[in-house]
Amino acid sequence: MVARDETERSLIASLASNTYWANCPDRAAHTAPGRRAAMARFERQVDPDGTLPPDERARRAESARKAYFAKLALKSAQVRRANAAARKTGRGEAA
Repeated sequence: MVARDETERSLIASLASNTYWANCPDRAAHTAPGRRAAMARFERQVDPDGTLPPDERARRAESARKAYFAKLALKSAQVRRANAAARKTGRGEAA
């Protein structure tokens, strides 16, 4: 399939993604390696030398993960607020 423009490429990608996941027998098993890699990143962040006990490292890594996603949510809310204000004043997108 050859895409002609950005909208068509986006629709083709969405079609491919939905088809892929519709045929995936076990989504959790398929995405498990990515979740493990993400948690390993947070574990390295909170315990770079690997000196903490495993349960403490896991507890801190979970807190680091929550902080990371809270920071993303905050940034998203700030951008949405700025964009809404810009639209209200007629200046277009703020970001």
